[in-house]
Amino acid sequence: MITKSIKSLFAVGLMCCGAIAALTSCSSMLETDSDLVEYDKDNTLNHPTDSVYSVLGIINKMQLIADRSQLLGEVRADLVSVTDAASSDLKRLAAFDNSQQNQYNKVSDYYAVINNCNYYLAHVDTAMQRRGHNLFMSEYVVVKTMRAWTYLQLVQAYGQVPLVLQPIMTEPEARTAMNQPRMGLSQICDYFITDLTPYVGVELSNFGTIDGQDSQQFFYPLRVMLGDLCLWAGRYQEAARWYHDYLTDQRRPVSLVNVRSTWPSPTEYTTPRLGYNVTNTAEVLSYIPMESRVFDGTVSQMSNLYESTQENYYYYSLTPSRHIRQLSADQTYYSEYKTATRTDTIPAPRTGFTNDLYIGDLRLCSNYRVSSIGGKSDYSEYNSDYQIISKVWSTMVPTCRRTMVYLRYAEALNRAGLPQSAMVILKYGVSQDNFTQYVDTVEQKHAGELISFDPSIFPHEVAMGIHSFGSGDAQVNPTYVLPQPSTSLATRQDTIDYQIPLVEDMIITEMALEGAFEGNRFYDLMRVALRRGDPAYLADPVSRREGETNDALRTLLMDQKNWYMPLE
Repeated sequence: MITKSIKSLFAVGLMCCGAIAALTSCSSMLETDSDLVEYDKDNTLNHPTDSVYSVLGIINKMQLIADRSQLLGEVRADLVSVTDAASSDLKRLAAFDNSQQNQYNKVSDYYAVINNCNYYLAHVDTAMQRRGHNLFMSEYVVVKTMRAWTYLQLVQAYGQVPLVLQPIMTEPEARTAMNQPRMGLSQICDYFITDLTPYVGVELSNFGTIDGQDSQQFFYPLRVMLGDLCLWAGRYQEAARWYHDYLTDQRRPVSLVNVRSTWPSPTEYTTPRLGYNVTNTAEVLSYIPMESRVFDGTVSQMSNLYESTQENYYYYSLTPSRHIRQLSADQTYYSEYKTATRTDTIPAPRTGFTNDLYIGDLRLCSNYRVSSIGGKSDYSEYNSDYQIISKVWSTMVPTCRRTMVYLRYAEALNRAGLPQSAMVILKYGVSQDNFTQYVDTVEQKHAGELISFDPSIFPHEVAMGIHSFGSGDAQVNPTYVLPQPSTSLATRQDTIDYQIPLVEDMIITEMALEGAFEGNRFYDLMRVALRRGDPAYLADPVSRREGETNDALRTLLMDQKNWYMPLE
């Protein structure tokens, strides 16, 4: 059992491996002027201690980009508003104002992670075996996946980036690497799909418990990484297969937690049962561990940005936007009400609540609360409002959550020409019986193993559509259905082509309701906008984050080049 902080382990890792490049300058993308660099390219990582501590050293570097990756994906989208208390850097980030240097634009920190990964991959002895077991293969694959994850964050944020695959140890090497042609999203994704695919099936590393945390959760799942890369690359059949294979892996299957927020009954609408809360650690599949003290390393600032704390004198910087409030309220909550003689489907009322957040979907009010602090002096240094966003932790920044994997799986299925199958995930829940009942035989044949789920692992009795997590009994909701054209179209394919973008809209809305404040939204909108060749898909909702359309912001975002941070 390992109990030291990541920082202290990283220090040991440097001594063990001898030559990990530290890239810390914000004035250039690659900086090699550091006391941590030793110019020994022949150094080999050939001892288990070397390998373990080197991987933990890479995690130490990932702490520097953890908060930032989430903020770039959320603050620039439509679900979060910056408050008057926010820093000028956060305000400029939200306004897409890149006219000045910004603390959230430090591309060198991403390349620090990448260079450490490159060094490890170049020097670890992958041929070494003990008792017929390849000693370092698990760590080798973990580091390859870390590198791919970092590159995906990087290219999402910057649009086109140099693909550096060898460790950079000198300034001439850095200049050469940074001057090479830059690669876009599709090229980056295609490269790492090829790079990672041969290692599917390799078991994750397990370093035991570190600071009371399961070290296996530090590592992004390989199959999910491949699914994400394929989804961005437009390889939808492959993406669906990777997600499906990950979820149904019999060694470690991943079913939905199915914890939801509901009204007590179709006749009682006073106080909802707010059972849904993603702070349930069973929801989090992987995360970047953060330090609890600045002395030990990088401490996450997400709580200070999203919540009222002693440190920020209750003045939070980020709050749910008017747009997410409206999106949540626009959902229709339905209950299935059974008696001895009949079954009714009853909608929840739209008025008469003590809290406007109770209208529609209940996930926002489950994860967001604000209250007024009474009895404070007019001269108090503390804010009179107290906000809680229960999706942020001080000890970790989540990178992968099971319900969001299911939603990406649905997105991939839909784009692979399987909209009925995608609707099963949203409306009915994942079970073999539901796919058999709600997907016609033609689509079942087309989908094949992509919608095969073992009933003993995914029992029908507990299956629940993701929309039910906050909007009642979605399976009986007459307004939440597979879109159908008003008149019969010429061919079956015409009907599918009609349905795919509409089901995709439903999935992206569900991703917003489910994943708000988690750093996904800007990139979810970007992915669809790029897929459709329609910048308005991103520009319209982001420009309406405050309720009314900001025409200047919309005009700015109709130009795709403004979606990306400027490369240093």
